[in-house]
Amino acid sequence: MSRLRKNLIAGAVVAAIVGVNMPAVAGFAAREWHSYQINRDDYKARYGSWSFLDVPDEFKVNAIHAALLRTGKVLIVAGSGNNAANFAKGTFKTVLWDPTKPGQAGEFKTIDTPVDFFCAGHVLLPNGNLLIAGGTLRFEVLKNKVKRAGGALTIKNESPHLTRQLHPGTLLSAPNGKLYRTTAHITVPPAKKTETGVPGKVRIKPSETKVFAESVIEGAPGLFASPGGRYVKYEIQGLTGREKKNLYAMGASMTLEKQDYQGIRDAYEFDPIAERYIKVQDMSEGRWYPTMTTLPDGKVMTVSGLDTVGQITRDNEIYDPATRTWEPGPKRFFPSYPALFLLANDTLFFSGMNAGYGPGQLALRPPGIWDYRHDTDRLVKSPGGIGGLAPDEMEAFTPVPGLPESELNETGASVMLPPAQDQRIMVMGGGPVGERQPGLPNATDRTAIIDLKQPAPRYVRGPDLSDPVRYPSAVLLPDDTVLSFNGSSDYRGRGNSDVLRAEVYRPQSNSFHEAAAPAVGRNYHSEGLLLPDGRVLSMGSDPLFADEANTIPGSFEQRIEIYTPTYLHNGEKQPIITDGRRMLTLGSRAGFKTADAERIKEVRLMRPSAVTHVTDVEQRSIKVAFTRVPTGIVVTVPTNPALVPPGWYMLFGVTEKGTPSPARWVHIEGAR
Repeated sequence: MSRLRKNLIAGAVVAAIVGVNMPAVAGFAAREWHSYQINRDDYKARYGSWSFLDVPDEFKVNAIHAALLRTGKVLIVAGSGNNAANFAKGTFKTVLWDPTKPGQAGEFKTIDTPVDFFCAGHVLLPNGNLLIAGGTLRFEVLKNKVKRAGGALTIKNESPHLTRQLHPGTLLSAPNGKLYRTTAHITVPPAKKTETGVPGKVRIKPSETKVFAESVIEGAPGLFASPGGRYVKYEIQGLTGREKKNLYAMGASMTLEKQDYQGIRDAYEFDPIAERYIKVQDMSEGRWYPTMTTLPDGKVMTVSGLDTVGQITRDNEIYDPATRTWEPGPKRFFPSYPALFLLANDTLFFSGMNAGYGPGQLALRPPGIWDYRHDTDRLVKSPGGIGGLAPDEMEAFTPVPGLPESELNETGASVMLPPAQDQRIMVMGGGPVGERQPGLPNATDRTAIIDLKQPAPRYVRGPDLSDPVRYPSAVLLPDDTVLSFNGSSDYRGRGNSDVLRAEVYRPQSNSFHEAAAPAVGRNYHSEGLLLPDGRVLSMGSDPLFADEANTIPGSFEQRIEIYTPTYLHNGEKQPIITDGRRMLTLGSRAGFKTADAERIKEVRLMRPSAVTHVTDVEQRSIKVAFTRVPTGIVVTVPTNPALVPPGWYMLFGVTEKGTPSPARWVHIEGAR
């Protein structure tokens, strides 16, 4: 065979092979080109960069909650990690990550976890401890999985002298004789006795304790329909005499409908120095998906959440860290995980966004300003255990108008725009109530901003996000910008709908600017928070399915990414604050040593994050006045505790180019 013919044949074979594999070759080439592009210095300086955190296998968890502690370490809380098998075994996890330790990945440590903190609430206290309260008492049971009819009951006690423990499995009989057993241990307190002013006469108010009960037999034979859906009396079995007269249950029908998650009453503080959970007094209500917001005096307003029988509670509570006890708060309904911000006039603002459960009626979820200090206890009851808003309740809550696409307020983000003195709240993204609603899109690219310093504040539409998304993370940066990233265009990433996007919002120009895209998609149960070195941590994600056809069950995303913003790629050396006071008071002046005083243009106090379900109502960036002196800078702390609630903050010095110093931790003491 001639050499020419051999070469022609060989060329034909190579061409055939290349033709068959062209998609793979092209894909490989595209990936290599993309990798080359995003790793160029000029690209990073313009868009920032992402990298993976190398987490040892034994420390990989389903990150549900994350909080930055005053030690600079990050507490990553999984609890059962939305895993029913872990819940049944009592396997609950917490991991502590120290990014300051030598090595690229830092250091990890497992923390003993006493209860299932899955879907709890949390907030950083004035002393730097993390209050974490609520979590999971019982996993939901979908309608097609419900085997035993069940429902909520209220145990009433009419005796002021009797306290009774009722253990799981306590039997109760409906008026028709059908038997039901309780699913949790409860303590039934005595009735309250008050004087009437008439000699010899007192008023007795029965105590009420909620519990869930289910039929002792499976299927339809366990159903009970109360007449007209009204509450009827259930008799507690095994009681005699006066106990039988004074103790009884009230409830409606027992059904085979879906049985919701139920919340626990447990509360703990995590001590960042001892690195352990400390038990504190239980809440009065069980809570699953509650929000906790710091008040000016360092106490904590705790609202909403599914209670011990799976109903949204409106019995809000206030935690006092000085005594580690709870007291009743003003009654008011909020959907679960509501975005509730402390304003500078000591009111609370509900942005209208929430992360999970709540009625579809928009009338029960309006954004507005809550004057919690002057609220009343008056309320009305509506069917299903959810309280409606009575006219006299509205006196303490002022709805705000203008929020566009208000039917798409679930699973969106809310942030107090920097600086906090401007009192502007921004909402971004979101979706309809629940999974889907007929006639509504599954997600929105909407943003909206409200200026709460205006005499009649109202929302105005902001610039659109690059994509419609639910579950967007939004993290404040020291240069007065907001990083918005990730999310999915459908419920829990359904249909392989994660959006690999990141963009930076600049309040001064009211515009978004493209940032480097993350490598990992994230949706439900994802978190993002600012680290003390100016980088951003991104973790979590709990998709329903792993494929576009929704045929393969999803798995929890345990990889962690870190975003390095453009200000750490701009070639400028970070300013360094070398020394200064650690303990500050409101209105005080304090000096900090730095050789970079001339380069520092702005100083910010940034409250660390405590985030879950893309909800973080604690993060705020406060403008701090300062002067330059020969040895560094002297800062003046604002005087308003509603603007600067007591606690630990990161102090950043920021240059003209937006380059922040590594944070210096300072403690702001409360008003005396």
